[in-house]
Amino acid sequence: MHKLRPIAFVLPQFHPIPENDEWWGRGFTEWTNVTKAKPLFEGHYQPHLPADLGFYDLRLPEARKAQADLAKEYGIHGFCYYHYWFNGKRLLDQPVDGMLDQPDLDMPFMLCWANENWTRRWDGKEEEVLMKQSYSFEDDKAHIRWLCEKVFSDSRYIKIDGKPIFVIYRPSLLPNIKETVLIWRTIAKDEFGFPDLYLMCTESFHEIIKPSYIGFDAAIEFSPHAVIKHKINNESKKKRFSIFKKKQNPIIVDYRDFKQGVKDCLNRQCVEYKLYRSVTPSWDNTARKKEGGIVGKGSSPKLYGKWLRAIIEEFKPYSKEENFVFINAMNEWAEGNHLEPCVKYGKAYLEATQKALQNES
Repeated sequence: MHKLRPIAFVLPQFHPIPENDEWWGRGFTEWTNVTKAKPLFEGHYQPHLPADLGFYDLRLPEARKAQADLAKEYGIHGFCYYHYWFNGKRLLDQPVDGMLDQPDLDMPFMLCWANENWTRRWDGKEEEVLMKQSYSFEDDKAHIRWLCEKVFSDSRYIKIDGKPIFVIYRPSLLPNIKETVLIWRTIAKDEFGFPDLYLMCTESFHEIIKPSYIGFDAAIEFSPHAVIKHKINNESKKKRFSIFKKKQNPIIVDYRDFKQGVKDCLNRQCVEYKLYRSVTPSWDNTARKKEGGIVGKGSSPKLYGKWLRAIIEEFKPYSKEENFVFINAMNEWAEGNHLEPCVKYGKAYLEATQKALQNES
């Protein structure tokens, strides 16, 4: 049996950038939302405050190393960094650029292109657009050339049979994804000598597409959305009626429920394509959305560990190198979704990860 390689998603928005200074106020980072969070009902765990790593700044080599060292200590093989590209302009780029210039940081990695418009709500909606995605074939060419030259060539970049992995968050937003894929693959092979690309899409926002239909190789279950999928539509409905209410209440999702939580994910039927399963430590995005957020009730290190163990026991790698399980996420602190130690649970989620990977009870 091929050994699994756990990959944790990493959010880079833990350093200030001029755009966030302009849009949200000087010095804004993800910690700004985290530290403002308050409990909204009795027993509500907020704020989520960091323990071991503190309020780090991912511009610092020491912070990136501490984050990677902690992950590796508990069995995480690599990171999947979110990548923000807007027609040649990149945002939140300093953690990845710094890591590329930090050769002693021994952490395998891949990129996931968060290819949505950048909006004021940070929820994927098309309102109050701050930075718009403008797709074109010329940009497709520029994008893949930059990736091949600057990123895919790094020896730490995760590949399958020499093919760099590239994850697209929402491929359905690209106007002609099949042609884009053809451009990307051709340039990667003909201009840079890679055997090919290994393209993966996430199953986010109910976007479940057989990868081969759009020229992709595999899909990644986007577990945060999988857990709350029965509530996403309710949230948009709640917004429509909120104009008649003086106060909103957060939507509560029972993590343990059969139809809308972990049990539903565990009972998912097998699919006819390559799907890499995913788990989520917990969920609570009220730090970002306040009363308009969604709270995962009943999440715990024990439940998370049980979920991860079940996924590991069920998953059969597609080949020696097609052996991933994804953890979403390492540090989505403003979504209450983090492996990194917090004041309440300490290292309990990391310890549950390690035990599951070692097949311990």
